[in-house]
Amino acid sequence: MHYSLLENINSPEDLRKLTQEELPVLSDELRDFIIEAASVNSGHLGANLGVVELTVALHYVFNTPEDKIVWDVGHQAYVHKILTCRRNLFKTNRKYKGISGFPNRSESEYDVFGTGHSSTSISAALGIATAFAAQKAEKHAVAVIGDGSLTGGEAFEALNNAGISNANLLVILNDNNMAIDPNVGALKEYLLDITTSRTYNRLKTNVWSRMESLSGVRGWIRKIRHGIKSILLRQSILFESLNFRYFGPIDGHDVIYLTRILKDLKQIPGPKILHVLTVKGKGYKYAEENQTRFHAPGCFDVETGEPVRKDGRDKTPLRYQDVFGNTLQELARNNPRIMVVTPAMCSGSGLNGFQKEFPDRIFDVGIAEPHAVTFSAGLATQGMIPFCVIYSSFMQRAYDQLIHDVALQKLPVVICLDRAGLVGEDGATHHGAFDLAFSRFIPNITIAAPMDCGDLRNLMFTAQDGKYGAFIIRYPKGRIPSETWETPFQEITPGTGRCLREGKDAAVLSLGSAGISVKEAAEKLSSEGIEIGHFDMRFLKPLDTGLLHRIFREYKAIFTLEDGVITGGLGTAVMEFMADHQYTASVKRLGIPGDRFIEHGDTASLKHECGYDAKGIYNAVKQCLSGYPSHE
Repeated sequence: MHYSLLENINSPEDLRKLTQEELPVLSDELRDFIIEAASVNSGHLGANLGVVELTVALHYVFNTPEDKIVWDVGHQAYVHKILTCRRNLFKTNRKYKGISGFPNRSESEYDVFGTGHSSTSISAALGIATAFAAQKAEKHAVAVIGDGSLTGGEAFEALNNAGISNANLLVILNDNNMAIDPNVGALKEYLLDITTSRTYNRLKTNVWSRMESLSGVRGWIRKIRHGIKSILLRQSILFESLNFRYFGPIDGHDVIYLTRILKDLKQIPGPKILHVLTVKGKGYKYAEENQTRFHAPGCFDVETGEPVRKDGRDKTPLRYQDVFGNTLQELARNNPRIMVVTPAMCSGSGLNGFQKEFPDRIFDVGIAEPHAVTFSAGLATQGMIPFCVIYSSFMQRAYDQLIHDVALQKLPVVICLDRAGLVGEDGATHHGAFDLAFSRFIPNITIAAPMDCGDLRNLMFTAQDGKYGAFIIRYPKGRIPSETWETPFQEITPGTGRCLREGKDAAVLSLGSAGISVKEAAEKLSSEGIEIGHFDMRFLKPLDTGLLHRIFREYKAIFTLEDGVITGGLGTAVMEFMADHQYTASVKRLGIPGDRFIEHGDTASLKHECGYDAKGIYNAVKQCLSGYPSHE
C-alpha cells in the first residue's frame, strides 16, 4: 500500500511541516498502516486505532521530545512509535530482538516513561512537571490515560497530589468506555453522565466561553458555575473539585479541532484535564463491531476480519485459561460458596462463561488489583471461597494486600495467577517471573503450580474447600499440550509431589508447566545411555520433604526447573533443604535468570535464551555429567 504523506514522516519534526489540512489524510494513512501491520504481526489493534488523531495532534502541537508525553496504558502507543523515528522498524514490533510493544526508555528518547501496567501516567507526568519547575524549564508534561486506567487507585492518588501542586500538567482522559472488556464501576457511569449531558455541554460551549471574557463578572460566574453543574449532572464535577481545570468532552477523532484545543491549553498554567471521546477500533469495521476480540486479535484477514492460523490446524486448541474457566463453572455448580473476583480480566482469563452462568457471583472490580485482593479477603471473612483471578505480573501491585489482608489473617482466598512465567511478545512488563520468589516467604500460604490441565483442575478442586487457607495456583499463558482435559476430580494434599520418570544418573525436579520440556530432553538423553529421573514437585510451599529426602539419598546430580526467577524460587528452596539436612550434591538451577529482565519475543525463543527449554535441559545434564563445572 502506498502512503504518500506517511512515507516522508520520520520524526515529529517532519510531521510539523504539514499543514493542518493535511493531518486528516495522514491520520487515515496511519490507520491503514497499523491495520496492515497488525494483520500479519499480532499486537494490540483496537486501542491504537482509537488514538490516531490524538497522537498526531499531540506531536504536531507539542515540541517532543523536549515536551514529554506519558502513555497509559502503553499498548496504545503504536502511532507514537511510528511518528517517532520507528516507522521502518515497526515490522519488528513485539518480535524477538525487535522493538517493544510498549514505551521503553532504552529504545527511544521519545519514550519518556515505561508504561506496561496501567494507572501510572499521572504520577509520572506530575514528577516530570515538578522537575521542569525546579529546573525553571519551560517545557510541558502530558499524561494520556484511558478511562479504564483511571479506575486504578494510583491514578486517584496522583490526581489528589497534583491538584495542590500548581504543576504545569495536562492530563488527557482518553474515554472510549473500554479496557479489554467494557469498563465497569461508578466512575464509568460518572463519565457517561458528562458525555451524555447535552444540556450541560451546550451551556458550557455557548455561555461560559463568552461570559468569562467579561472581566467584571468572572467572580460571579465562578460562583454560580458549580451550582449549575451540580443541577445538570446531579453532582459536582469530580475533577474540578480536585483543583483541575476541566475541558471537554470533545471529539477525539477531529484532528484539526484537537490541534486548536491543545494549542490553547498550552497557554493555560497549572493542572488541567482534557476529556477526549474516542472509539476503540475506529476506522476498521470489524474492530469497532467487536472491540474485545480486536483488542489483541492475533493475525487476521484484513478484508474479512477472520483469524488467520499459522500452524495449519483447523481447530484451535484450548488455552489453560479456557480449562480454568470451564473448571471453575463446574465447581461453582456444586459449591455455592465460590465467588470470582477479577481486575478487568474477564475475557483474558477465560471467565466469560462463568459470568454468563453466574452473573451474581462474579465481580469485575476494574483495573484495581489491590482492591481485588482485599475485597476477596472481605468475602472470605463471611464464609465465601473467593477465587481472585489476576495476571501474575499484575499481582506485584497487590503484594501488601496478599501479606496483610490475606495471609496474616489466615483467610481462604484462592489467588489464581494467570500468565505465570514467560508470556512472550508483551515482554518484561508482563512476564510472570517473580510470583514464586516473592510469595514463598509469606507465612500461611500454599503455593502450587500444575504441570498439566489435570493437575490444574485437581488443585482448583482442592482449594475450593477452604480448609487449606490461602492458596496460590499459578498457570501459564498459552494452549494446552493435549486435547484431553476433562479429567475426574481428585484432591491433592498440599506438599505432595510425584515421580514421573525413574532414572539413575541425574534427577530433574520441576515445578509447573516448565516440566513439560523434560520428557523431550529425557528421551534424547536416554538414546545416548543417560537416564534421568523426573520429579514433578507440584508445590513450592509446602515442599514434599519426603520426596526430597529420597532424591538426595539416590542422586548426586540434581537439576531444578521452574518458569520463574531462580533467585528465591524452587531452586533456592531445594538448596536450602540440602543445607538444612546436610546433604551433598551438585545442584544446578534452571529457569529465568534472577538478576535481569527478559525482553519480548516468542516464548520458545525466550525459553531458549534463558536455557530451560528441552535443549537447555539436555545441555545442562550433559555438561554436568561430562565432568565440566556447572555455572548458574
